[in-house]
Amino acid sequence: MRKTMRAVISAITLALLGASLLFGSFVRLPVAEASSHREAPLIALDQYADNTDVYAFVSPDRANSVTLIANYIPLEEPSGGPNFYRFDDNALYQIRIDNNGDAAVDLVLEFRFRTVVGNGDTFLYNTNTIDNLSDPDWNVKQFMDVTARIRQGSPSSPTFTTFTLGTNLPTPPVNIGPRSTPNYETNLAEPSISTVPTGAGDIKIFAGQRDEGFFIDTGSIFDLLGLRPFNSAHLAPLPNSNGVDGLAGYNVHSIAVQLPTSLITASGALPTGATDPNAIIGVYATASRPSTRVLNTNGTQTQTGTCANGQGIPGADASCVQVSRLANPLFNEVLIPMGTSPTVSENDKDLYNAQLPATDISRINFVRGDTRDVEIVKLINLLYPPVADAPVRGRNDLVRVFLTGVPGATRPPVQADPNDPSAGPGAVPSDLMRLNVAVPATAPGSVNRLGVIAGDLGGFPNGRRPVDDVVDIELRVLAGVLLPGNSCAGGTVNCNTAPNNQLGDGVNENETPFRTTFPYLARPISGYENPFHGRTASADTTTPGPATPTPRP
Repeated sequence: MRKTMRAVISAITLALLGASLLFGSFVRLPVAEASSHREAPLIALDQYADNTDVYAFVSPDRANSVTLIANYIPLEEPSGGPNFYRFDDNALYQIRIDNNGDAAVDLVLEFRFRTVVGNGDTFLYNTNTIDNLSDPDWNVKQFMDVTARIRQGSPSSPTFTTFTLGTNLPTPPVNIGPRSTPNYETNLAEPSISTVPTGAGDIKIFAGQRDEGFFIDTGSIFDLLGLRPFNSAHLAPLPNSNGVDGLAGYNVHSIAVQLPTSLITASGALPTGATDPNAIIGVYATASRPSTRVLNTNGTQTQTGTCANGQGIPGADASCVQVSRLANPLFNEVLIPMGTSPTVSENDKDLYNAQLPATDISRINFVRGDTRDVEIVKLINLLYPPVADAPVRGRNDLVRVFLTGVPGATRPPVQADPNDPSAGPGAVPSDLMRLNVAVPATAPGSVNRLGVIAGDLGGFPNGRRPVDDVVDIELRVLAGVLLPGNSCAGGTVNCNTAPNNQLGDGVNENETPFRTTFPYLARPISGYENPFHGRTASADTTTPGPATPTPRP
């Protein structure tokens, strides 16, 4: 057995000795107040299994720990009652970690949910104010079971050891409004943070509704790649204007876990520094479903299969099908083609969601442009004539950001990429959110929304923090800012100059400030306060005050 697994198993075994903490009286810590959506045709029809965003970052307020967040259920309208959004009891949600660069999972965190209706004789989600997690006035409660699966043995014949991290853990209700869910963070969200003690330090777990933290001008970008601040430079020009956050006012459902760093590294210990080969992890999230669902005439559904575990694990439940996969933001949306064409025989966007990361080596042509142009780069060149044309072929820089890791930062020394000899050894090409856990979190006053390309080494593509403006970062990377020398305009212009290094959608931050502590994403917008309904989101109130109508524009 590898040292890694001995250390991890030892630490988690200590956690299991405190069984009473795991099976009921877990600790709830007080917390201070502080993307990818509809990316493939089939998952767009199954929003409760749709991954929207994955975050992986060194915890800024807790040394030697890493926070992983997976968001699901895009575009939750806060007022969408009386059957409000919740995790699907019939879905298996997973966060997966590869800690040695081989694109195979080493640690799986599995989350299953169970919904309990207290009073079936009412249509109401809540029958009065919900003051706490056990309040009988909360009629539709949901509980969570969390399992860890750890890989052992040789790569050719791995086995997995399974540990229960918690059963019947609480999840909070959705944020309905000041009458139904007053003091939402204090009364409901913070008590839903469960703590699992281990010999290496506590694991924190949270699952519940959060504000949609992905900020992007979807309305303009999906209108022929419009960037409002650069409207006048577009092939179909419009007046320049400020960006509009198309996801403002919406919520998502988040699964967040904060783990001691030593529990997730290949060595089972803290890395010695940023160049330690054990310092780099790869993260992605999935959702899986039983392969068969029967709709009954009595208004019920019957699922075939239990999704006992997911793909990539020996003995996986054959009836369990992975329907969603996500790591790097916008990867499937803008780099993977629709498929069902003369050049792509299958619907590759849906196929991507059903496959494991090791299969992404077959998609490297879409990212690098070996025999075909990188489509999104070609579109930027076409639609914005003032932009110095970035090369549409041979884009090893994009492969490094999305598939193998950036040399000297997030590139594990596993194998060489023959088409990228200057980079040295790299990981098996796979879409993973790669994080160097030895790079410390950036001090709060020094955080830059543009991450690594702005000199902030604690940000994307070294993992991803909620504050990272991944849209602007990826636009500029696609425009060539990481390419050396004069690589743009046919080899005559340095790409890292204006306007290429200024591209952006004009939305530079979330409409709601993020929390400074776990689970970091902002509290969800309530239906009563939704700014899209003519009201401005306000702070939590203990008792509702008189409503002041706000004129609609």
